[in-house]
Amino acid sequence: MPRNPLHRHIARCAAGALTLLLCACVTETIGPHQPVKPDLKEAARINTQLGLAYAGQGRYEVAATKLKKAIEQDDSLAQAHAGLGYVYWQQNDSEDAGNEYRRAISLDGEDPDIRNNYGVFLCSQGKYADGDSNFMQVLKHRDYPTPAKAWTNAGICARQAGDGARAEGDLRKALQVDPNFAGALAEMASFDYQKKNYLGARAYLERYQKVAPPGANLLLLGFKTERALGNEDAAQQYSVKLIRNYPDSDEAAQLLKLRAPSPS
Repeated sequence: MPRNPLHRHIARCAAGALTLLLCACVTETIGPHQPVKPDLKEAARINTQLGLAYAGQGRYEVAATKLKKAIEQDDSLAQAHAGLGYVYWQQNDSEDAGNEYRRAISLDGEDPDIRNNYGVFLCSQGKYADGDSNFMQVLKHRDYPTPAKAWTNAGICARQAGDGARAEGDLRKALQVDPNFAGALAEMASFDYQKKNYLGARAYLERYQKVAPPGANLLLLGFKTERALGNEDAAQQYSVKLIRNYPDSDEAAQLLKLRAPSPS
């Protein structure tokens, strides 16, 4: 599920790395003519952080270069393989992405972040049961800091699989764990709109906007929700924000079609 909001973990996990890490090879010296062999494990760690930071910026080519270098320096670094899997996935190379994710899991199957991201990848490939299995393994880690993320991913995966009841249940569990988890609030707003529960969709959209700025998709959803409720003033407010903030988006184009007068 590329562009899934939960992918933003990749961008966050290495925030600041580009400004803090200025080189990708660590060499110590003892005296002026006694260089010590480079610390390849440390260099691999740095290259992994850099690669993840570039991936978070959408600079996939340079990210791949850094992550491949990290793997050359230390092939046992699970995070480097997982990061490269994500990069391949964003480049529409599902086969290599799967290979790298499986390599990462074989190296550190207990890393909940790797499991979570692998689950999202599997669901994007239509392997819903396998994806869900990974999310459930993540949730076994009682010290995992963001269980709401795994529950939300499980809900999204179930919804894609056509299991609406399971999807809604998982999303509600996410909000029980964290009532302000933006990803779950957005999904529930969409879910309620789809069920024509427009008041419910409005409530979730209002809750979402208290914790995060809405993107183009939610602004369009807000417009359609308020129009369905007959509140043209609120619909117009969503319309203005969408056109002003995301004028070139697909959602803005859809909005203009929705606003166009019907042919007489």
